[in-house]
Amino acid sequence: QCATIQLDFQLPIRFNLTFTDEKGEKRHPVMIHRAILGSTERMMAVLTENFGGKWPFWMSPRQAMVVPVGVPFNNYAKEVAELLRAKGFCAEADTDDGNTMNKKVRNAQIAQFNFIFVVGEKEVSNRTVNVRTRDNKVHGEFTLEAVMDKFQELADQRILKSEEYGWSPATESVEEKEKSATPMSE
Repeated sequence: QCATIQLDFQLPIRFNLTFTDEKGEKRHPVMIHRAILGSTERMMAVLTENFGGKWPFWMSPRQAMVVPVGVPFNNYAKEVAELLRAKGFCAEADTDDGNTMNKKVRNAQIAQFNFIFVVGEKEVSNRTVNVRTRDNKVHGEFTLEAVMDKFQELADQRILKSEEYGWSPATESVEEKEKSATPMSE
């Protein structure tokens, strides 16, 4: 569908909009509606409503927020964010010293960042990040390489529920439990 421009004679009457013409008479204006990217705008509205603002990782403009636990770790947080940006991901570091770590994590959750990486002394020495989601699920500590590989996989495969996909260790299936070394009695 292409761009449209429409004249609306009804809404000015419904809203009781008037103007005074050159003869001094009150008249109803004509509204002009324009939709330059009609179908694109509608598609974005449908997607926004469908995802409730929680964009899947591969579509999200806010993929990762790096939160340092304190001022001494601000440089590492910036370094992690820069590494992710260099790989083509949308990442930011919240190095605002006026907020506590918990406030920074909460702000990132409210802003709907898919992932929140908390970094402190342990993460700096191990070159890792502690992975959380916007729904406050903590996945634990991962190396930077593992995170970048996982992000690439999420983007390439366009996984919808990226916050749960492959972060936690796989659980044993029922069939595997039934194939235990202990024979079942009959």
